[in-house]
Formats: sequence, structure tokens, C-alpha cells
Amino acid sequence: MMEENKRVLLGMSGGTDSSVAAIRLLEAGYEVTGVTFRFYELNDSTEYLEDARNLAECLGIQHITYDAREVFRIQIIEYFVQEYMSGHTPVPCTLCNNQLKWPLLAGIADEMGIFYIATGHYVRKIKKENTYYITYAADSDKDQTFFLWGLKQDILQRMLLPMGDITKVEARAFAAEHGFRKVAVKKDSLGVCFCPMDYRSFLKEWLIRDDSQSRVTNDWGQDRNDLSWSGRLKRGRFVDEKGNFIGWHEGYPFYTIGQRRGLGVHLNCPVFVKEIFPETNEVVLSSLQALEKNEMFLKDWNIVNEERLLNNPDVIVKIRYRKQENRCTVSITSDNLLHIHLHEPLAAVVPGQAAAFYDDGLLLGGGIIVSSR
Repeated sequence: MMEENKRVLLGMSGGTDSSVAAIRLLEAGYEVTGVTFRFYELNDSTEYLEDARNLAECLGIQHITYDAREVFRIQIIEYFVQEYMSGHTPVPCTLCNNQLKWPLLAGIADEMGIFYIATGHYVRKIKKENTYYITYAADSDKDQTFFLWGLKQDILQRMLLPMGDITKVEARAFAAEHGFRKVAVKKDSLGVCFCPMDYRSFLKEWLIRDDSQSRVTNDWGQDRNDLSWSGRLKRGRFVDEKGNFIGWHEGYPFYTIGQRRGLGVHLNCPVFVKEIFPETNEVVLSSLQALEKNEMFLKDWNIVNEERLLNNPDVIVKIRYRKQENRCTVSITSDNLLHIHLHEPLAAVVPGQAAAFYDDGLLLGGGIIVSSR
């Protein structure tokens, strides 16, 4: 680890949050360098690059761009597609933050001799008993702690989080007061950056294009050109828990566990997606009560502090970005999965989704849901 200094590498997207973060860091006395990652350019738009460059020029700070489109395609988009084709529901923003964005920031900072790394995330950081933790932002509606459970101490100790103690309303006012009117009124980004609206349309377009360009081995060990993943996007059977036919669906990747709307079946009671079987292209529908689970198992987990997390009956688990919280007890299984015993049943526990743990507002880690029961 290099010696601590007052230099900081800031991820600049060209949006309101990272732009305000740049101004606040300068006012706090840091020497700021901005880096804009080229991850994915929706409709080939590069306006965000110009916005970031123009802001850096106005602020008098160094700015660089880093082309990460290829690694983003492999690590994030291909993962996203494969998860849906496996009948899972992916968490691309969590994966991107923990395995791509923050590690890239740290790596570039190392090459430039910069100690601190920063973004416009709405989270805070504190240190307790020689351990760094992410904790809730002042703006509960914008809090992004859920997405950062995979970061380890080598990253956490270097993080500066200038947006954690203000609200989005205050951030917009701050930008306007400093003369950055365009920054102040920028719209918030919504959803996943490469498919901000309906993932189904993206999935269709990506698979049809990708089938004609690549030969990739899928989860079942078959060559994708032989199998044609786009060919799996076809009509299949809705069935009940006993396997009885209910109706037809448009293709299993277009459904997620817990889904109620858009099923296209009309019964005399509400039904929800309970299970998805890619091998047979069948989707099981059930009552909401049948979706309730008391346990779940996580892979690819990270624990910030084992003493605070394991076997602590007061731990909170969240499997949704907003609002939802449940008490649980966490332990490690003999096959190195995290076992989560829920104190109250929880519906729509979805394989592929993330779970994050909290205690007294501290983010204690998380993982990816493998199964539940």
C-alpha cells in the first residue's frame, strides 16, 4: 500500500452525483483526478463523456477516460444474460460495483500514485475497532449500501464518499449554487445502465445478435451455436405445483420468481411465479403463501466482520434494494455456503439475487442467493 496522501481518483459519470462529489472534494482540500469509465453506451451516446470532460475543465482538474467496454461485456452483460437463461434473476449493479468499478478505481489509482478513491454513491463510511464499514446515507431514499456488500478492507480504507451526508435535493441545490445549472437538473439514471427499461427486449436483441457472432459454452456444457440460446425464447407451459397445465407463456427467461403481473393467465385467484425450469421451459405458478421461505443459502459471499455477523440473532437481511428488512441468524455450512435462518417467512427469495446484512446500521457483508427452502 502506498503512503496516504491528499490525492483522490474520482469516478465521474457526468451525472449530478459524481459532479457534486468532485466539487465537494475540491472544497475539502483534495487534489482530484476524474476518471470516466466507458462501460456501455446506450444508443451509442457519448454525451456523458463530454459532460464529465467539461466539468473537469471548469473545475481545473485532470480528467481521463478508461475504455472498459470489453470487460464490462464479458463480466456484466454476459453474466446478466446467462443468469436469465439459467432461470435466475441477476444483480448486475452489485456485481459491477464489487468486482469491476471499485477494483478498477483502485488499480488505476495505484498506477497514478493516488491513495484515495471516490464515487458519487449515497453511502457513508465509518471505522470501528480497526474495521471499516459502509453505513446508511443521510438520504434514505437514495441509500446505495445494498450494492456494496462485496467490498473488502483494502478498498474500504481508501474510499471517500462525499455524497453520504447530504440528500439528493441538497446535491441539486449545491450544484446550482456553484453555477452548474445543467448538473443541477440532470435526470437520475433508472434501472440497469444497459437496459434501463424492460430487460426482455434487451435479452431478445442480445441473444439473436450474439448467436450469430460467438461460440460460448453455456451452463449445461453445450456449445451455444449448437443450442442457439435465442431458440430457447419460445412458448412454454405454465403449470401448477402438481404439474397440471394452466396456460402458455412466452418463454421461461421472461419471468422471475415472485412475479404476478404480465403472466397472461386469468384464474379465479392471484397466482405468482414459484419456480422456473429452463430444461423443460416450464414455469410453475402458485399462491403467494407457497412462495414463503424460512431459509436461504448464499454463495460468493463476503463478510466484513464475522464476530458481528455469525450467530448474531439481531442481524437484518435485505434481499431488496429498498425498504424491506428481515431479522435472521447467519452461519457457515460445511460446504462453505452462508446459511440464513429467517426469523419470519419471506416470500420471493430468488436464486441469483443478492442478500445484504446489517447490524446497527453497519453493512456486514452479503452474498448471492443459491437456493431457499
